[in-house]
Amino acid sequence: MKDKVISGLQQVGIGVKDANKSWQWYKNVFGVDIPVVADTGVAERMLPYTGGKPQPRYAILAINLQGGGGMEIWEPQGRELNYIKDEARLGDYGIFVAKIKAKDVDLAYKEFKNKGIKLMTGVTIAPDGKKHFFLQDPWNNLFEICQDVNTFTDINYTTGGTHGAIIGVSDMDKTLQFYKAIMNYDVIEYDKVGVFEDLKGLTGCENKVRRVLVSPSTIADGPLGMLYGYSALEFIQVLDSFDSPAPKKIYEGRMWGDPGFIHICFDIRNMNAVEEDVKSIGSKFVCDSGADFDMGDANGHFTYIEDPDGTLIEFVETFKVPILKKLGLALNLKNRDPHKNLYPFLIKALKFMRKK
Repeated sequence: MKDKVISGLQQVGIGVKDANKSWQWYKNVFGVDIPVVADTGVAERMLPYTGGKPQPRYAILAINLQGGGGMEIWEPQGRELNYIKDEARLGDYGIFVAKIKAKDVDLAYKEFKNKGIKLMTGVTIAPDGKKHFFLQDPWNNLFEICQDVNTFTDINYTTGGTHGAIIGVSDMDKTLQFYKAIMNYDVIEYDKVGVFEDLKGLTGCENKVRRVLVSPSTIADGPLGMLYGYSALEFIQVLDSFDSPAPKKIYEGRMWGDPGFIHICFDIRNMNAVEEDVKSIGSKFVCDSGADFDMGDANGHFTYIEDPDGTLIEFVETFKVPILKKLGLALNLKNRDPHKNLYPFLIKALKFMRKK
């Protein structure tokens, strides 16, 4: 069997009420101005998370050529959306924050402040010694702007793409084993316990937590690996909630696609090898598109698993990526060496799909 390749964090999924309106904001703020996919269809393969029946949806997958992962912006259609009842708190189970990379964190803070964006913290130093700050979008989703000087292109944007996530967990050691075995997050950047000043401003920041940041020891593998680059996942386990409510599942009682962060997605090669690793730790695919799935002008194979607390993780083996839709041109990735990067100029051709 061919070996498993995790090329990088492909995107963070965000459920919204109006995909075009939300994308306009994310495009203007985070520079995700290349809609690789903009597709209306029916989510037929997510039945365990869509009330047991297919659900219509509109989706935009947009990227920033400065590098990093993209944003997959999902608008459920034909049903009433279920919003979170109580504000999510630090340590609640699920995706609490999406990380965004920035070459100059101070400059990003200044520009976002001038734009009137809701800033949750000032610029502070994370336990790894890097600068960061938090902001909130108009729909109450939290983003962390993280220092990362590595870029794929020199586009003059304030930030790059998605960089990772902060995920609340109930059992840190079990979680670390899971993400190491399947997604190759095998480097512990820090493992700290306490009440953290740099998180002050976030709901639940007063709690004593264990806080672990992990990253993969190998990056930039696979055709699109250079675009995705470095990523990191930060796990938060509440140790003492004092007078605060006990941690809860952020998506409890809600469906996939409802407002909030719905999943994190990894670009992979060799889905069969991924499945073998998933089975080896007693887990399984909970959704599987089959070997050839069309989403707009793109094509691939997607699957989902749940982490130990039910957070959804998506894997996508991309076979075709459009680069000049008007001419019908696309990158064919299906039979390429799974360890070999595409020539950079081929990925940079995506700039012809940029939207102002």
